Amino acid sequence: MRIATWNVNSLSVRLPQVLAWLQANPVDALALQELKLTDDKFPLQALQEAGYHAVSHGQKTYNGVAWLTRTPASEVVRNIPGLDDDQARIIAVTMDTPSGPMRLINGYFVNGQAPGTDKFAYKMRWLQALQDWVRSEMAAHPHLVLVGDFNVAPEDRDSYDPVGLKDTIHHTVEERAHFQALLDLGLIDAFRMFEQPEKSYSWWDYRMLGFQKNRGLRIDHILVSAALRGSVTACSVDRLPRKNPQPSDHAPVVVTLD
Repeated sequence: MRIATWNVNSLSVRLPQVLAWLQANPVDALALQELKLTDDKFPLQALQEAGYHAVSHGQKTYNGVAWLTRTPASEVVRNIPGLDDDQARIIAVTMDTPSGPMRLINGYFVNGQAPGTDKFAYKMRWLQALQDWVRSEMAAHPHLVLVGDFNVAPEDRDSYDPVGLKDTIHHTVEERAHFQALLDLGLIDAFRMFEQPEKSYSWWDYRMLGFQKNRGLRIDHILVSAALRGSVTACSVDRLPRKNPQPSDHAPVVVTLD
């Protein structure tokens, strides 16, 4: 089976691209971030016609997350339980698979703006709450996958300019420590399980020919629980949608499990 994550940066704008990508890449589950629409505007019918069940957690203008799954999902959770947060950033579901139920968590992680700001402090609180919740989710669901736009480049090789961008947002010691804390729970970065091309990124700025010059960051991730590690056979970034007219600034990341 294949699971993918994609920050589409406005589903209303990018819906035709999502439908075309799903037709060419019929994954079993697709996590979307930055829907930028409310649930009443969610294109449920179009996605159902494409063969997908969908659950969403939308928000006007900003944020918003959704899961598209081939089979109906259950145990839906929206936002991190116990965290007072009015931003639509988390949606979790359980999907039945041939090897049993699999917990799927999709997150649009806080950007954080810059170290020392209120938004960065919010990011730190949010990441800690996520870590605490994921720990409990893993105890209840051995087969678990955490995906999304993490807004963290976990290593220097995940940034086009690790020296020039050192200690800036996405690159700070604090953010990387929180990413490592998720790995310390027993999650594995599926992308790094395999040899990858150098300068492999998932996001490129629209400005200054960021994509054309490959001035990017790897900030979209798929983490799998230890119980799934032996099932992972591939993980890659699909750069093709970034070449579309009016593309998202992010590209899909896809993991294959046998």
